[in-house]
Amino acid sequence: MKTRLPKYRLSLPLSLLAAVLLAGCITLLALWCQPNAFRGVVSNFLHKPVLILLNALPVGLLLLGLAFLFRSVFFGAALTNLIVCGLSIANRVKIEVRDEPVFPRDLALLKEVSSAVESYDIRYPVTAIAAVVLVTAALAALGVLVGHRPFPWEKLRGWRGSLLGTAGSFAALALAVVTILGSTELYDSIGASNPYRLSTVFNENGFPYNFCHQFTTFLVDRPQGFNRSEAAAWDQRETAGGRGRQVHLIMVMNEGFSDITDAPAFTWDADPLPNLHALQKDPHALSGHVVVPGFAGGTANTEFDVLTGMQTNALSAATTSALRVVNRNLDSVFRVFGDEGYHTSFFHPGDDWFYNRENVYRWLGAEETVFADEMEGLRYKGRWVTDDYMADLIEKKFEEAVSAGRRLCNYTTTIQNHMSYTADKYGEGYDFPPITASGLSEEAETMLAVYTEGVRDADAMLGRLVEYFSGTEEPVVLAFWGDHLPYLGDNQLGYRQLGLDVFPGPEGQENLAAYETPYVIWANGAAAAALDWESAVESLDLPENGRLSACFLGAALLELTGRGEETAWFAFLNQLRRQVPVVQKTACMAMDGSTFTDPAGELAEDLAKWRKWSYYKLKYKEIPS
Repeated sequence: MKTRLPKYRLSLPLSLLAAVLLAGCITLLALWCQPNAFRGVVSNFLHKPVLILLNALPVGLLLLGLAFLFRSVFFGAALTNLIVCGLSIANRVKIEVRDEPVFPRDLALLKEVSSAVESYDIRYPVTAIAAVVLVTAALAALGVLVGHRPFPWEKLRGWRGSLLGTAGSFAALALAVVTILGSTELYDSIGASNPYRLSTVFNENGFPYNFCHQFTTFLVDRPQGFNRSEAAAWDQRETAGGRGRQVHLIMVMNEGFSDITDAPAFTWDADPLPNLHALQKDPHALSGHVVVPGFAGGTANTEFDVLTGMQTNALSAATTSALRVVNRNLDSVFRVFGDEGYHTSFFHPGDDWFYNRENVYRWLGAEETVFADEMEGLRYKGRWVTDDYMADLIEKKFEEAVSAGRRLCNYTTTIQNHMSYTADKYGEGYDFPPITASGLSEEAETMLAVYTEGVRDADAMLGRLVEYFSGTEEPVVLAFWGDHLPYLGDNQLGYRQLGLDVFPGPEGQENLAAYETPYVIWANGAAAAALDWESAVESLDLPENGRLSACFLGAALLELTGRGEETAWFAFLNQLRRQVPVVQKTACMAMDGSTFTDPAGELAEDLAKWRKWSYYKLKYKEIPS
């Protein structure tokens, strides 16, 4: 055979040079396979040369490792090309179908991917696929025709040298992923035209680099002592079940909504929150403060906590984005109502790709999602859609559901009072009502005046919805709360000058006040009668101070409407809530309002169970679409 098929044998320097050149070519082919114009990618790389290294580095190290393994740079390049460009094509298809890139975690979901493919009308990039296959075949053919001279060092010849080279290359690749490629500082410094839209970042800055970067982001830690079969048994526990009370549930999470305007430093001529304060005294309302996952940000994390009963801050020791870790169907408040035939919907006047909400809410079981691009006649105040517009949308969708003979479970996230609170937020020359508080700097006074204007509009939205649902014979429960406190300057400038202690505090000394926003849950006359309001509220066993972690709010709403025992998961959450109504990182609050950081006994076991159960749902539980 050797005489029939002679091989040209490369020296070690030529083999290394070939590896470098092939890695560069494979990187270019992977970039060419992406959905955006190749010329634009090249132009961006020339303006940001570091991207050349960041994209070629992982390809080169993978190629080198496989070259050592197969003892052929061309065989290694063939498999590298198939892997890298195959993933690049998968990334292209996923972006075009769902506006979401391929992440490393997708590799563990091949079964779900194969099922999902049947649900989409996919246009495969035939030209790109053919090019990848042909290049792979050509490289494999070269591997047959071109060999390599033995290592100059006798001890490294044979399998010993191959295995050492493979192990060293893959170790270098792993090290590069957790250091250079995984560096958040480097990633942020490179930037993109829209850094919040991951498909844009992948397109502009290269698939190989961004795919590797995602190995160190959006992590979910495996809890100590986790046992999959044990968690599955918890999930399958039988419950009382039964249908809940037939009331509509309208949930409104208002951007930046808080009651900091109640601070003693203010002396108002006109109360900025008249509707909230009126409802706090209404016999058909209960109120308090919800403790959300983050300070001055993290809207999507609060959505996740409320709807799933899991907790963002417990997912990983590192900071993570809860919606970004979701990649499969999950149990949620939506699913409980949806199983009873309710129309479940999510409204947000932002972009559907932001935090991947378009896909995540489908996984959470929302039957309908409506984002800004689907909303007609949008009304803006400055550059944000108004709360009043969103109230109007809720009312219209409610009427549609009633006309169709269906109950409605809706979750709306508003956006009007989003930061920054600068004087030009609502346009040049906007006349803000004056702030009546002494001792404020000009910067703090401006921020508070702008923020308070948004609070007034949020409170007006609450008042409008209460008035509207008071006039219907349909039974409606309205829940209204804030997603997080506002950002009022570096080092909590606005809060300090108001005399408010909202510094989050270090690990182990979390200040709950930094995470509190007001909530009110109100029932119109028909719903109060259907629920036997006083009895239903009393049976919730809420703490006297009304504090409640966001992750318990959805479960409490299910119990209030007669659905607390419909699933083992939410039944467990309501039982846990009665032990510790607030859990915030290492801080816990007991029913009597006292705080502690060292849970023990049954409580410690239940908190550990909560974490393990959450992990099971995020990683393993299968829920049919």
